[in-house]
Amino acid sequence: MSISNFKDLLIKIQRADIPSVEDLTKVLSCGNQDELDSLFSSAEWIRRKFCGEGIFLRGIIEFSNFCLRDCFYCGLNKHNLKVKRYRMGRDEIMSSVESLAGENIRTVILQSGDDPGIDTLWLKDIILEIKSKFDMAITLSLGERSFKDYKIWRDAGADRYLLKIETSDKALYESMHNEMSFNNRIRCLDDLRELGYQVGSGNIIGLPGQSLEIIAGDIIFFKERELDMIGIGPFIPHNDSRFNGKKRGEALLTLKTIALTRILTKNAHIPATTALGSLDKDYRIDALGYGANVLMPNFTPQPYRKLYEIYPGKKCVDEPIGACNFCIADMAKSLGRFIDYGRGDSLKEKKLNLNV
Repeated sequence: MSISNFKDLLIKIQRADIPSVEDLTKVLSCGNQDELDSLFSSAEWIRRKFCGEGIFLRGIIEFSNFCLRDCFYCGLNKHNLKVKRYRMGRDEIMSSVESLAGENIRTVILQSGDDPGIDTLWLKDIILEIKSKFDMAITLSLGERSFKDYKIWRDAGADRYLLKIETSDKALYESMHNEMSFNNRIRCLDDLRELGYQVGSGNIIGLPGQSLEIIAGDIIFFKERELDMIGIGPFIPHNDSRFNGKKRGEALLTLKTIALTRILTKNAHIPATTALGSLDKDYRIDALGYGANVLMPNFTPQPYRKLYEIYPGKKCVDEPIGACNFCIADMAKSLGRFIDYGRGDSLKEKKLNLNV
């Protein structure tokens, strides 16, 4: 395809309500430098227009690594007996939140495996305490729960919920999630939207059996659901998972997916994921230059941080709390951008000027 035709294709996608899988796949398969430059510059233009130059921060606290699931790619799967399991106590969680607030970060992500040992009312009280002491948004990422649980936490003050679909292809999803239902995953996302959460999801790039057409379908899924947050990261197989030995996902394809997702979803918040920083080099800077607008420093205290190993080689597991701030400031400076210390709420309620 000539570069002129490729640019016309990008404009067609930008202006489409829902573009075709075929058109998205053509862009995902691009490889020459002129095409890549055009894709990434288009994504950055969209990011500047609809999201601005700020980079928002979300501080992660991984407070439990217990999990009842058997996801084929994840090191926390229930069959991995090598994992030293933990649950942080209330005081430990609040101390981590205080550290996060001390760095002027105004979104906390409380994350765990699918842990049935997390008592709904116990977590409700923690949400209430955070809201009473700190001016910050609370994002939960605890997997699949009942409508009742989601409602209790929402009523207590939880603002957002992150539940990655991993893949929007039902057959692929169920082939790598034993005893899990794609339809139930969708039910959870629907429940969260009904309850008024700002809803985040996302996918993994490079999963065994995944095609470019499936990734294109994921991007359409993100667009159709008008997701507030979209996390996209490369597949990194864990040695103690069923996908041990499988080929890693490619950084370039992950970056192309981020760029194309930015072009199509316009003003969704898209993080430069930690997984992108855990490959042969730190690709988070590339992601921030190709459409991403969020970073997620880790505020999980030691020794727990090393134990939340969903994939091997995870970045920043040895550093003390707060050490990420120096890297973050350098990343923003290198890109000529700034750290936005606002809450970073959803931009989806803003009326878009779609004359792009």
